[in-house]
Amino acid sequence: MTPLRMILPKSNASSADSIGAPLRHAIFRRIWLASLISNLGLLIQGVGSAWAMTEMTASADMVALVQTALMLPIMLISLPAGAVADMHDRRIVSLVSLTIALIGATALAVMAFLNLTTPWMLLAFCFVVGSGMALFGPAWQASVTEQVPSETLPAAVALNGISYNIARSFGPAIGGLVVAAAGAVAAFVLNAVMYIPLLIVLFLWKRRQEPSRLPPERLRRAIVSGVRYIVNSPSIRIVLARTFVTGFAGGSISALMPLVARDLLHGGPQTYGIMLGAFGMGAVLGALNIGAVRRRMGGEASVRACALVMGVAIIVVAFSAMSAITAAALVAAGAAWMLAIALFNIGVQLSAPRWVAGRSLAIFQAAIAGGIAIGSWVWGQVADSVGVDHALLISGVMMLASPLLGLWLRMPSVGGPNDAAEDWLADPEVRLPLTGRSGPVVVEVEYRVDQGHARSFHTLMQHVQLSRQRNGAYGWSIARDIADPELWTERYLCPTWLDYLRQRNRPTQTERALHQRAMRFHRGPEPVRVRRMLERPFGSVRWKEEAPDRAAIEVMTIPTQASGAT
Repeated sequence: MTPLRMILPKSNASSADSIGAPLRHAIFRRIWLASLISNLGLLIQGVGSAWAMTEMTASADMVALVQTALMLPIMLISLPAGAVADMHDRRIVSLVSLTIALIGATALAVMAFLNLTTPWMLLAFCFVVGSGMALFGPAWQASVTEQVPSETLPAAVALNGISYNIARSFGPAIGGLVVAAAGAVAAFVLNAVMYIPLLIVLFLWKRRQEPSRLPPERLRRAIVSGVRYIVNSPSIRIVLARTFVTGFAGGSISALMPLVARDLLHGGPQTYGIMLGAFGMGAVLGALNIGAVRRRMGGEASVRACALVMGVAIIVVAFSAMSAITAAALVAAGAAWMLAIALFNIGVQLSAPRWVAGRSLAIFQAAIAGGIAIGSWVWGQVADSVGVDHALLISGVMMLASPLLGLWLRMPSVGGPNDAAEDWLADPEVRLPLTGRSGPVVVEVEYRVDQGHARSFHTLMQHVQLSRQRNGAYGWSIARDIADPELWTERYLCPTWLDYLRQRNRPTQTERALHQRAMRFHRGPEPVRVRRMLERPFGSVRWKEEAPDRAAIEVMTIPTQASGAT
């Protein structure tokens, strides 16, 4: 795995770095414009839902639960959604997920029109819409790499953030006007209609499907593979932890905004829409400056700066009773929020190999959505107990303190783009009748290492361990022969033969170079020795000789020393 890099070194901006570069590609441009319309509809519905809840109940925690209902599905089903996005055609997954959201939005509009909506029914329909968007998110974000060249990926990620935040700038204001003029039901209807352009564009997209040599993983196995990848990727774990904390502390803004408009500013739905618009406008400004921040600041410095700016802005909102001051603070908060989240997102996208991109982005989405969902509930409870202003004050102080996490969880500062290996390794020589489900498969790699290099070799093998494990191996160990100190044996297992074939072809170019570095420690006339064994070989012991399953294996000999493949 390429070490995670949040910020690239200083360099002159090229045309590929420009924020408009991805828009030169027709399919990205069409999807981007359609998603902008869809995001506008979603934000308009958010205004309608939140304001409808304030009309049905005076409870602050019920109002805050609207945001929780929209975001909680992302935390709950993002990982299965990411696995589905990696296993199947991402265009089809996107169409299905948008259809689910459309059904939820349409049902909410019908129930509201019939005046049958209750607070809990409203939350239920928000949950359905959120579930559709949770399924849509990983497939949509992972498909960006199929719409633009890799050199324009950071700009494409930033543009997708800008799309949402342009909608955040104008959608709430439009939503406020729609709710004021025609009621919440009009906002729900408008949201349902605005899903249609994105559905049409995705339906017409002629996505180029690259056939895989191996069948897709089963859902459960794919989820386990995604979790294993994250667990064995220290830099991404740090990003996820910082993302969750940022979402938790900053979730007070979106959760309590209706109450800020109603109780602190003594306004109506128009005021609420304008305040959300100010936050979204700030986010657009932040997104437009992502390139400059990535070139000039380090990952930790930029995240700390964003947290400090947002913390101060939240505290200003807590004390302000004037709309102009609150709006100015929200512009600053929006810019800081967008910069932090986009930097996290770009880092994950540039680091995750293609085979696990959907799952990595899903776990990232779960981290931010989980932080916001849990934070929204907590800040709603706090607001009920001590008031909206004090809840915001506590949230702002927590955000100001969050950079202290950098003392233990410092943001990674080095890395580069995804460098997936282009060549598929030939299958190893096999003389047993195996099927794809045969297993577990035990792999032993024998190295002969000069005793003077033992410490360096052992240190390098700890990195090899993480590489093996995040790509699908388990039970990894390294042992040294007590009678022959130069002899080292690396040992690991894969659940099945198919899992082993996937595991040996998942490493990136950087990881393959790491494995070759380990092999260069080997000394002696013989090459590194690799043994592959079937741990429970009962199925291979037969009364009659049977030919191996040619669909599962190709009998070939691999020059292990040259390729670095095991």
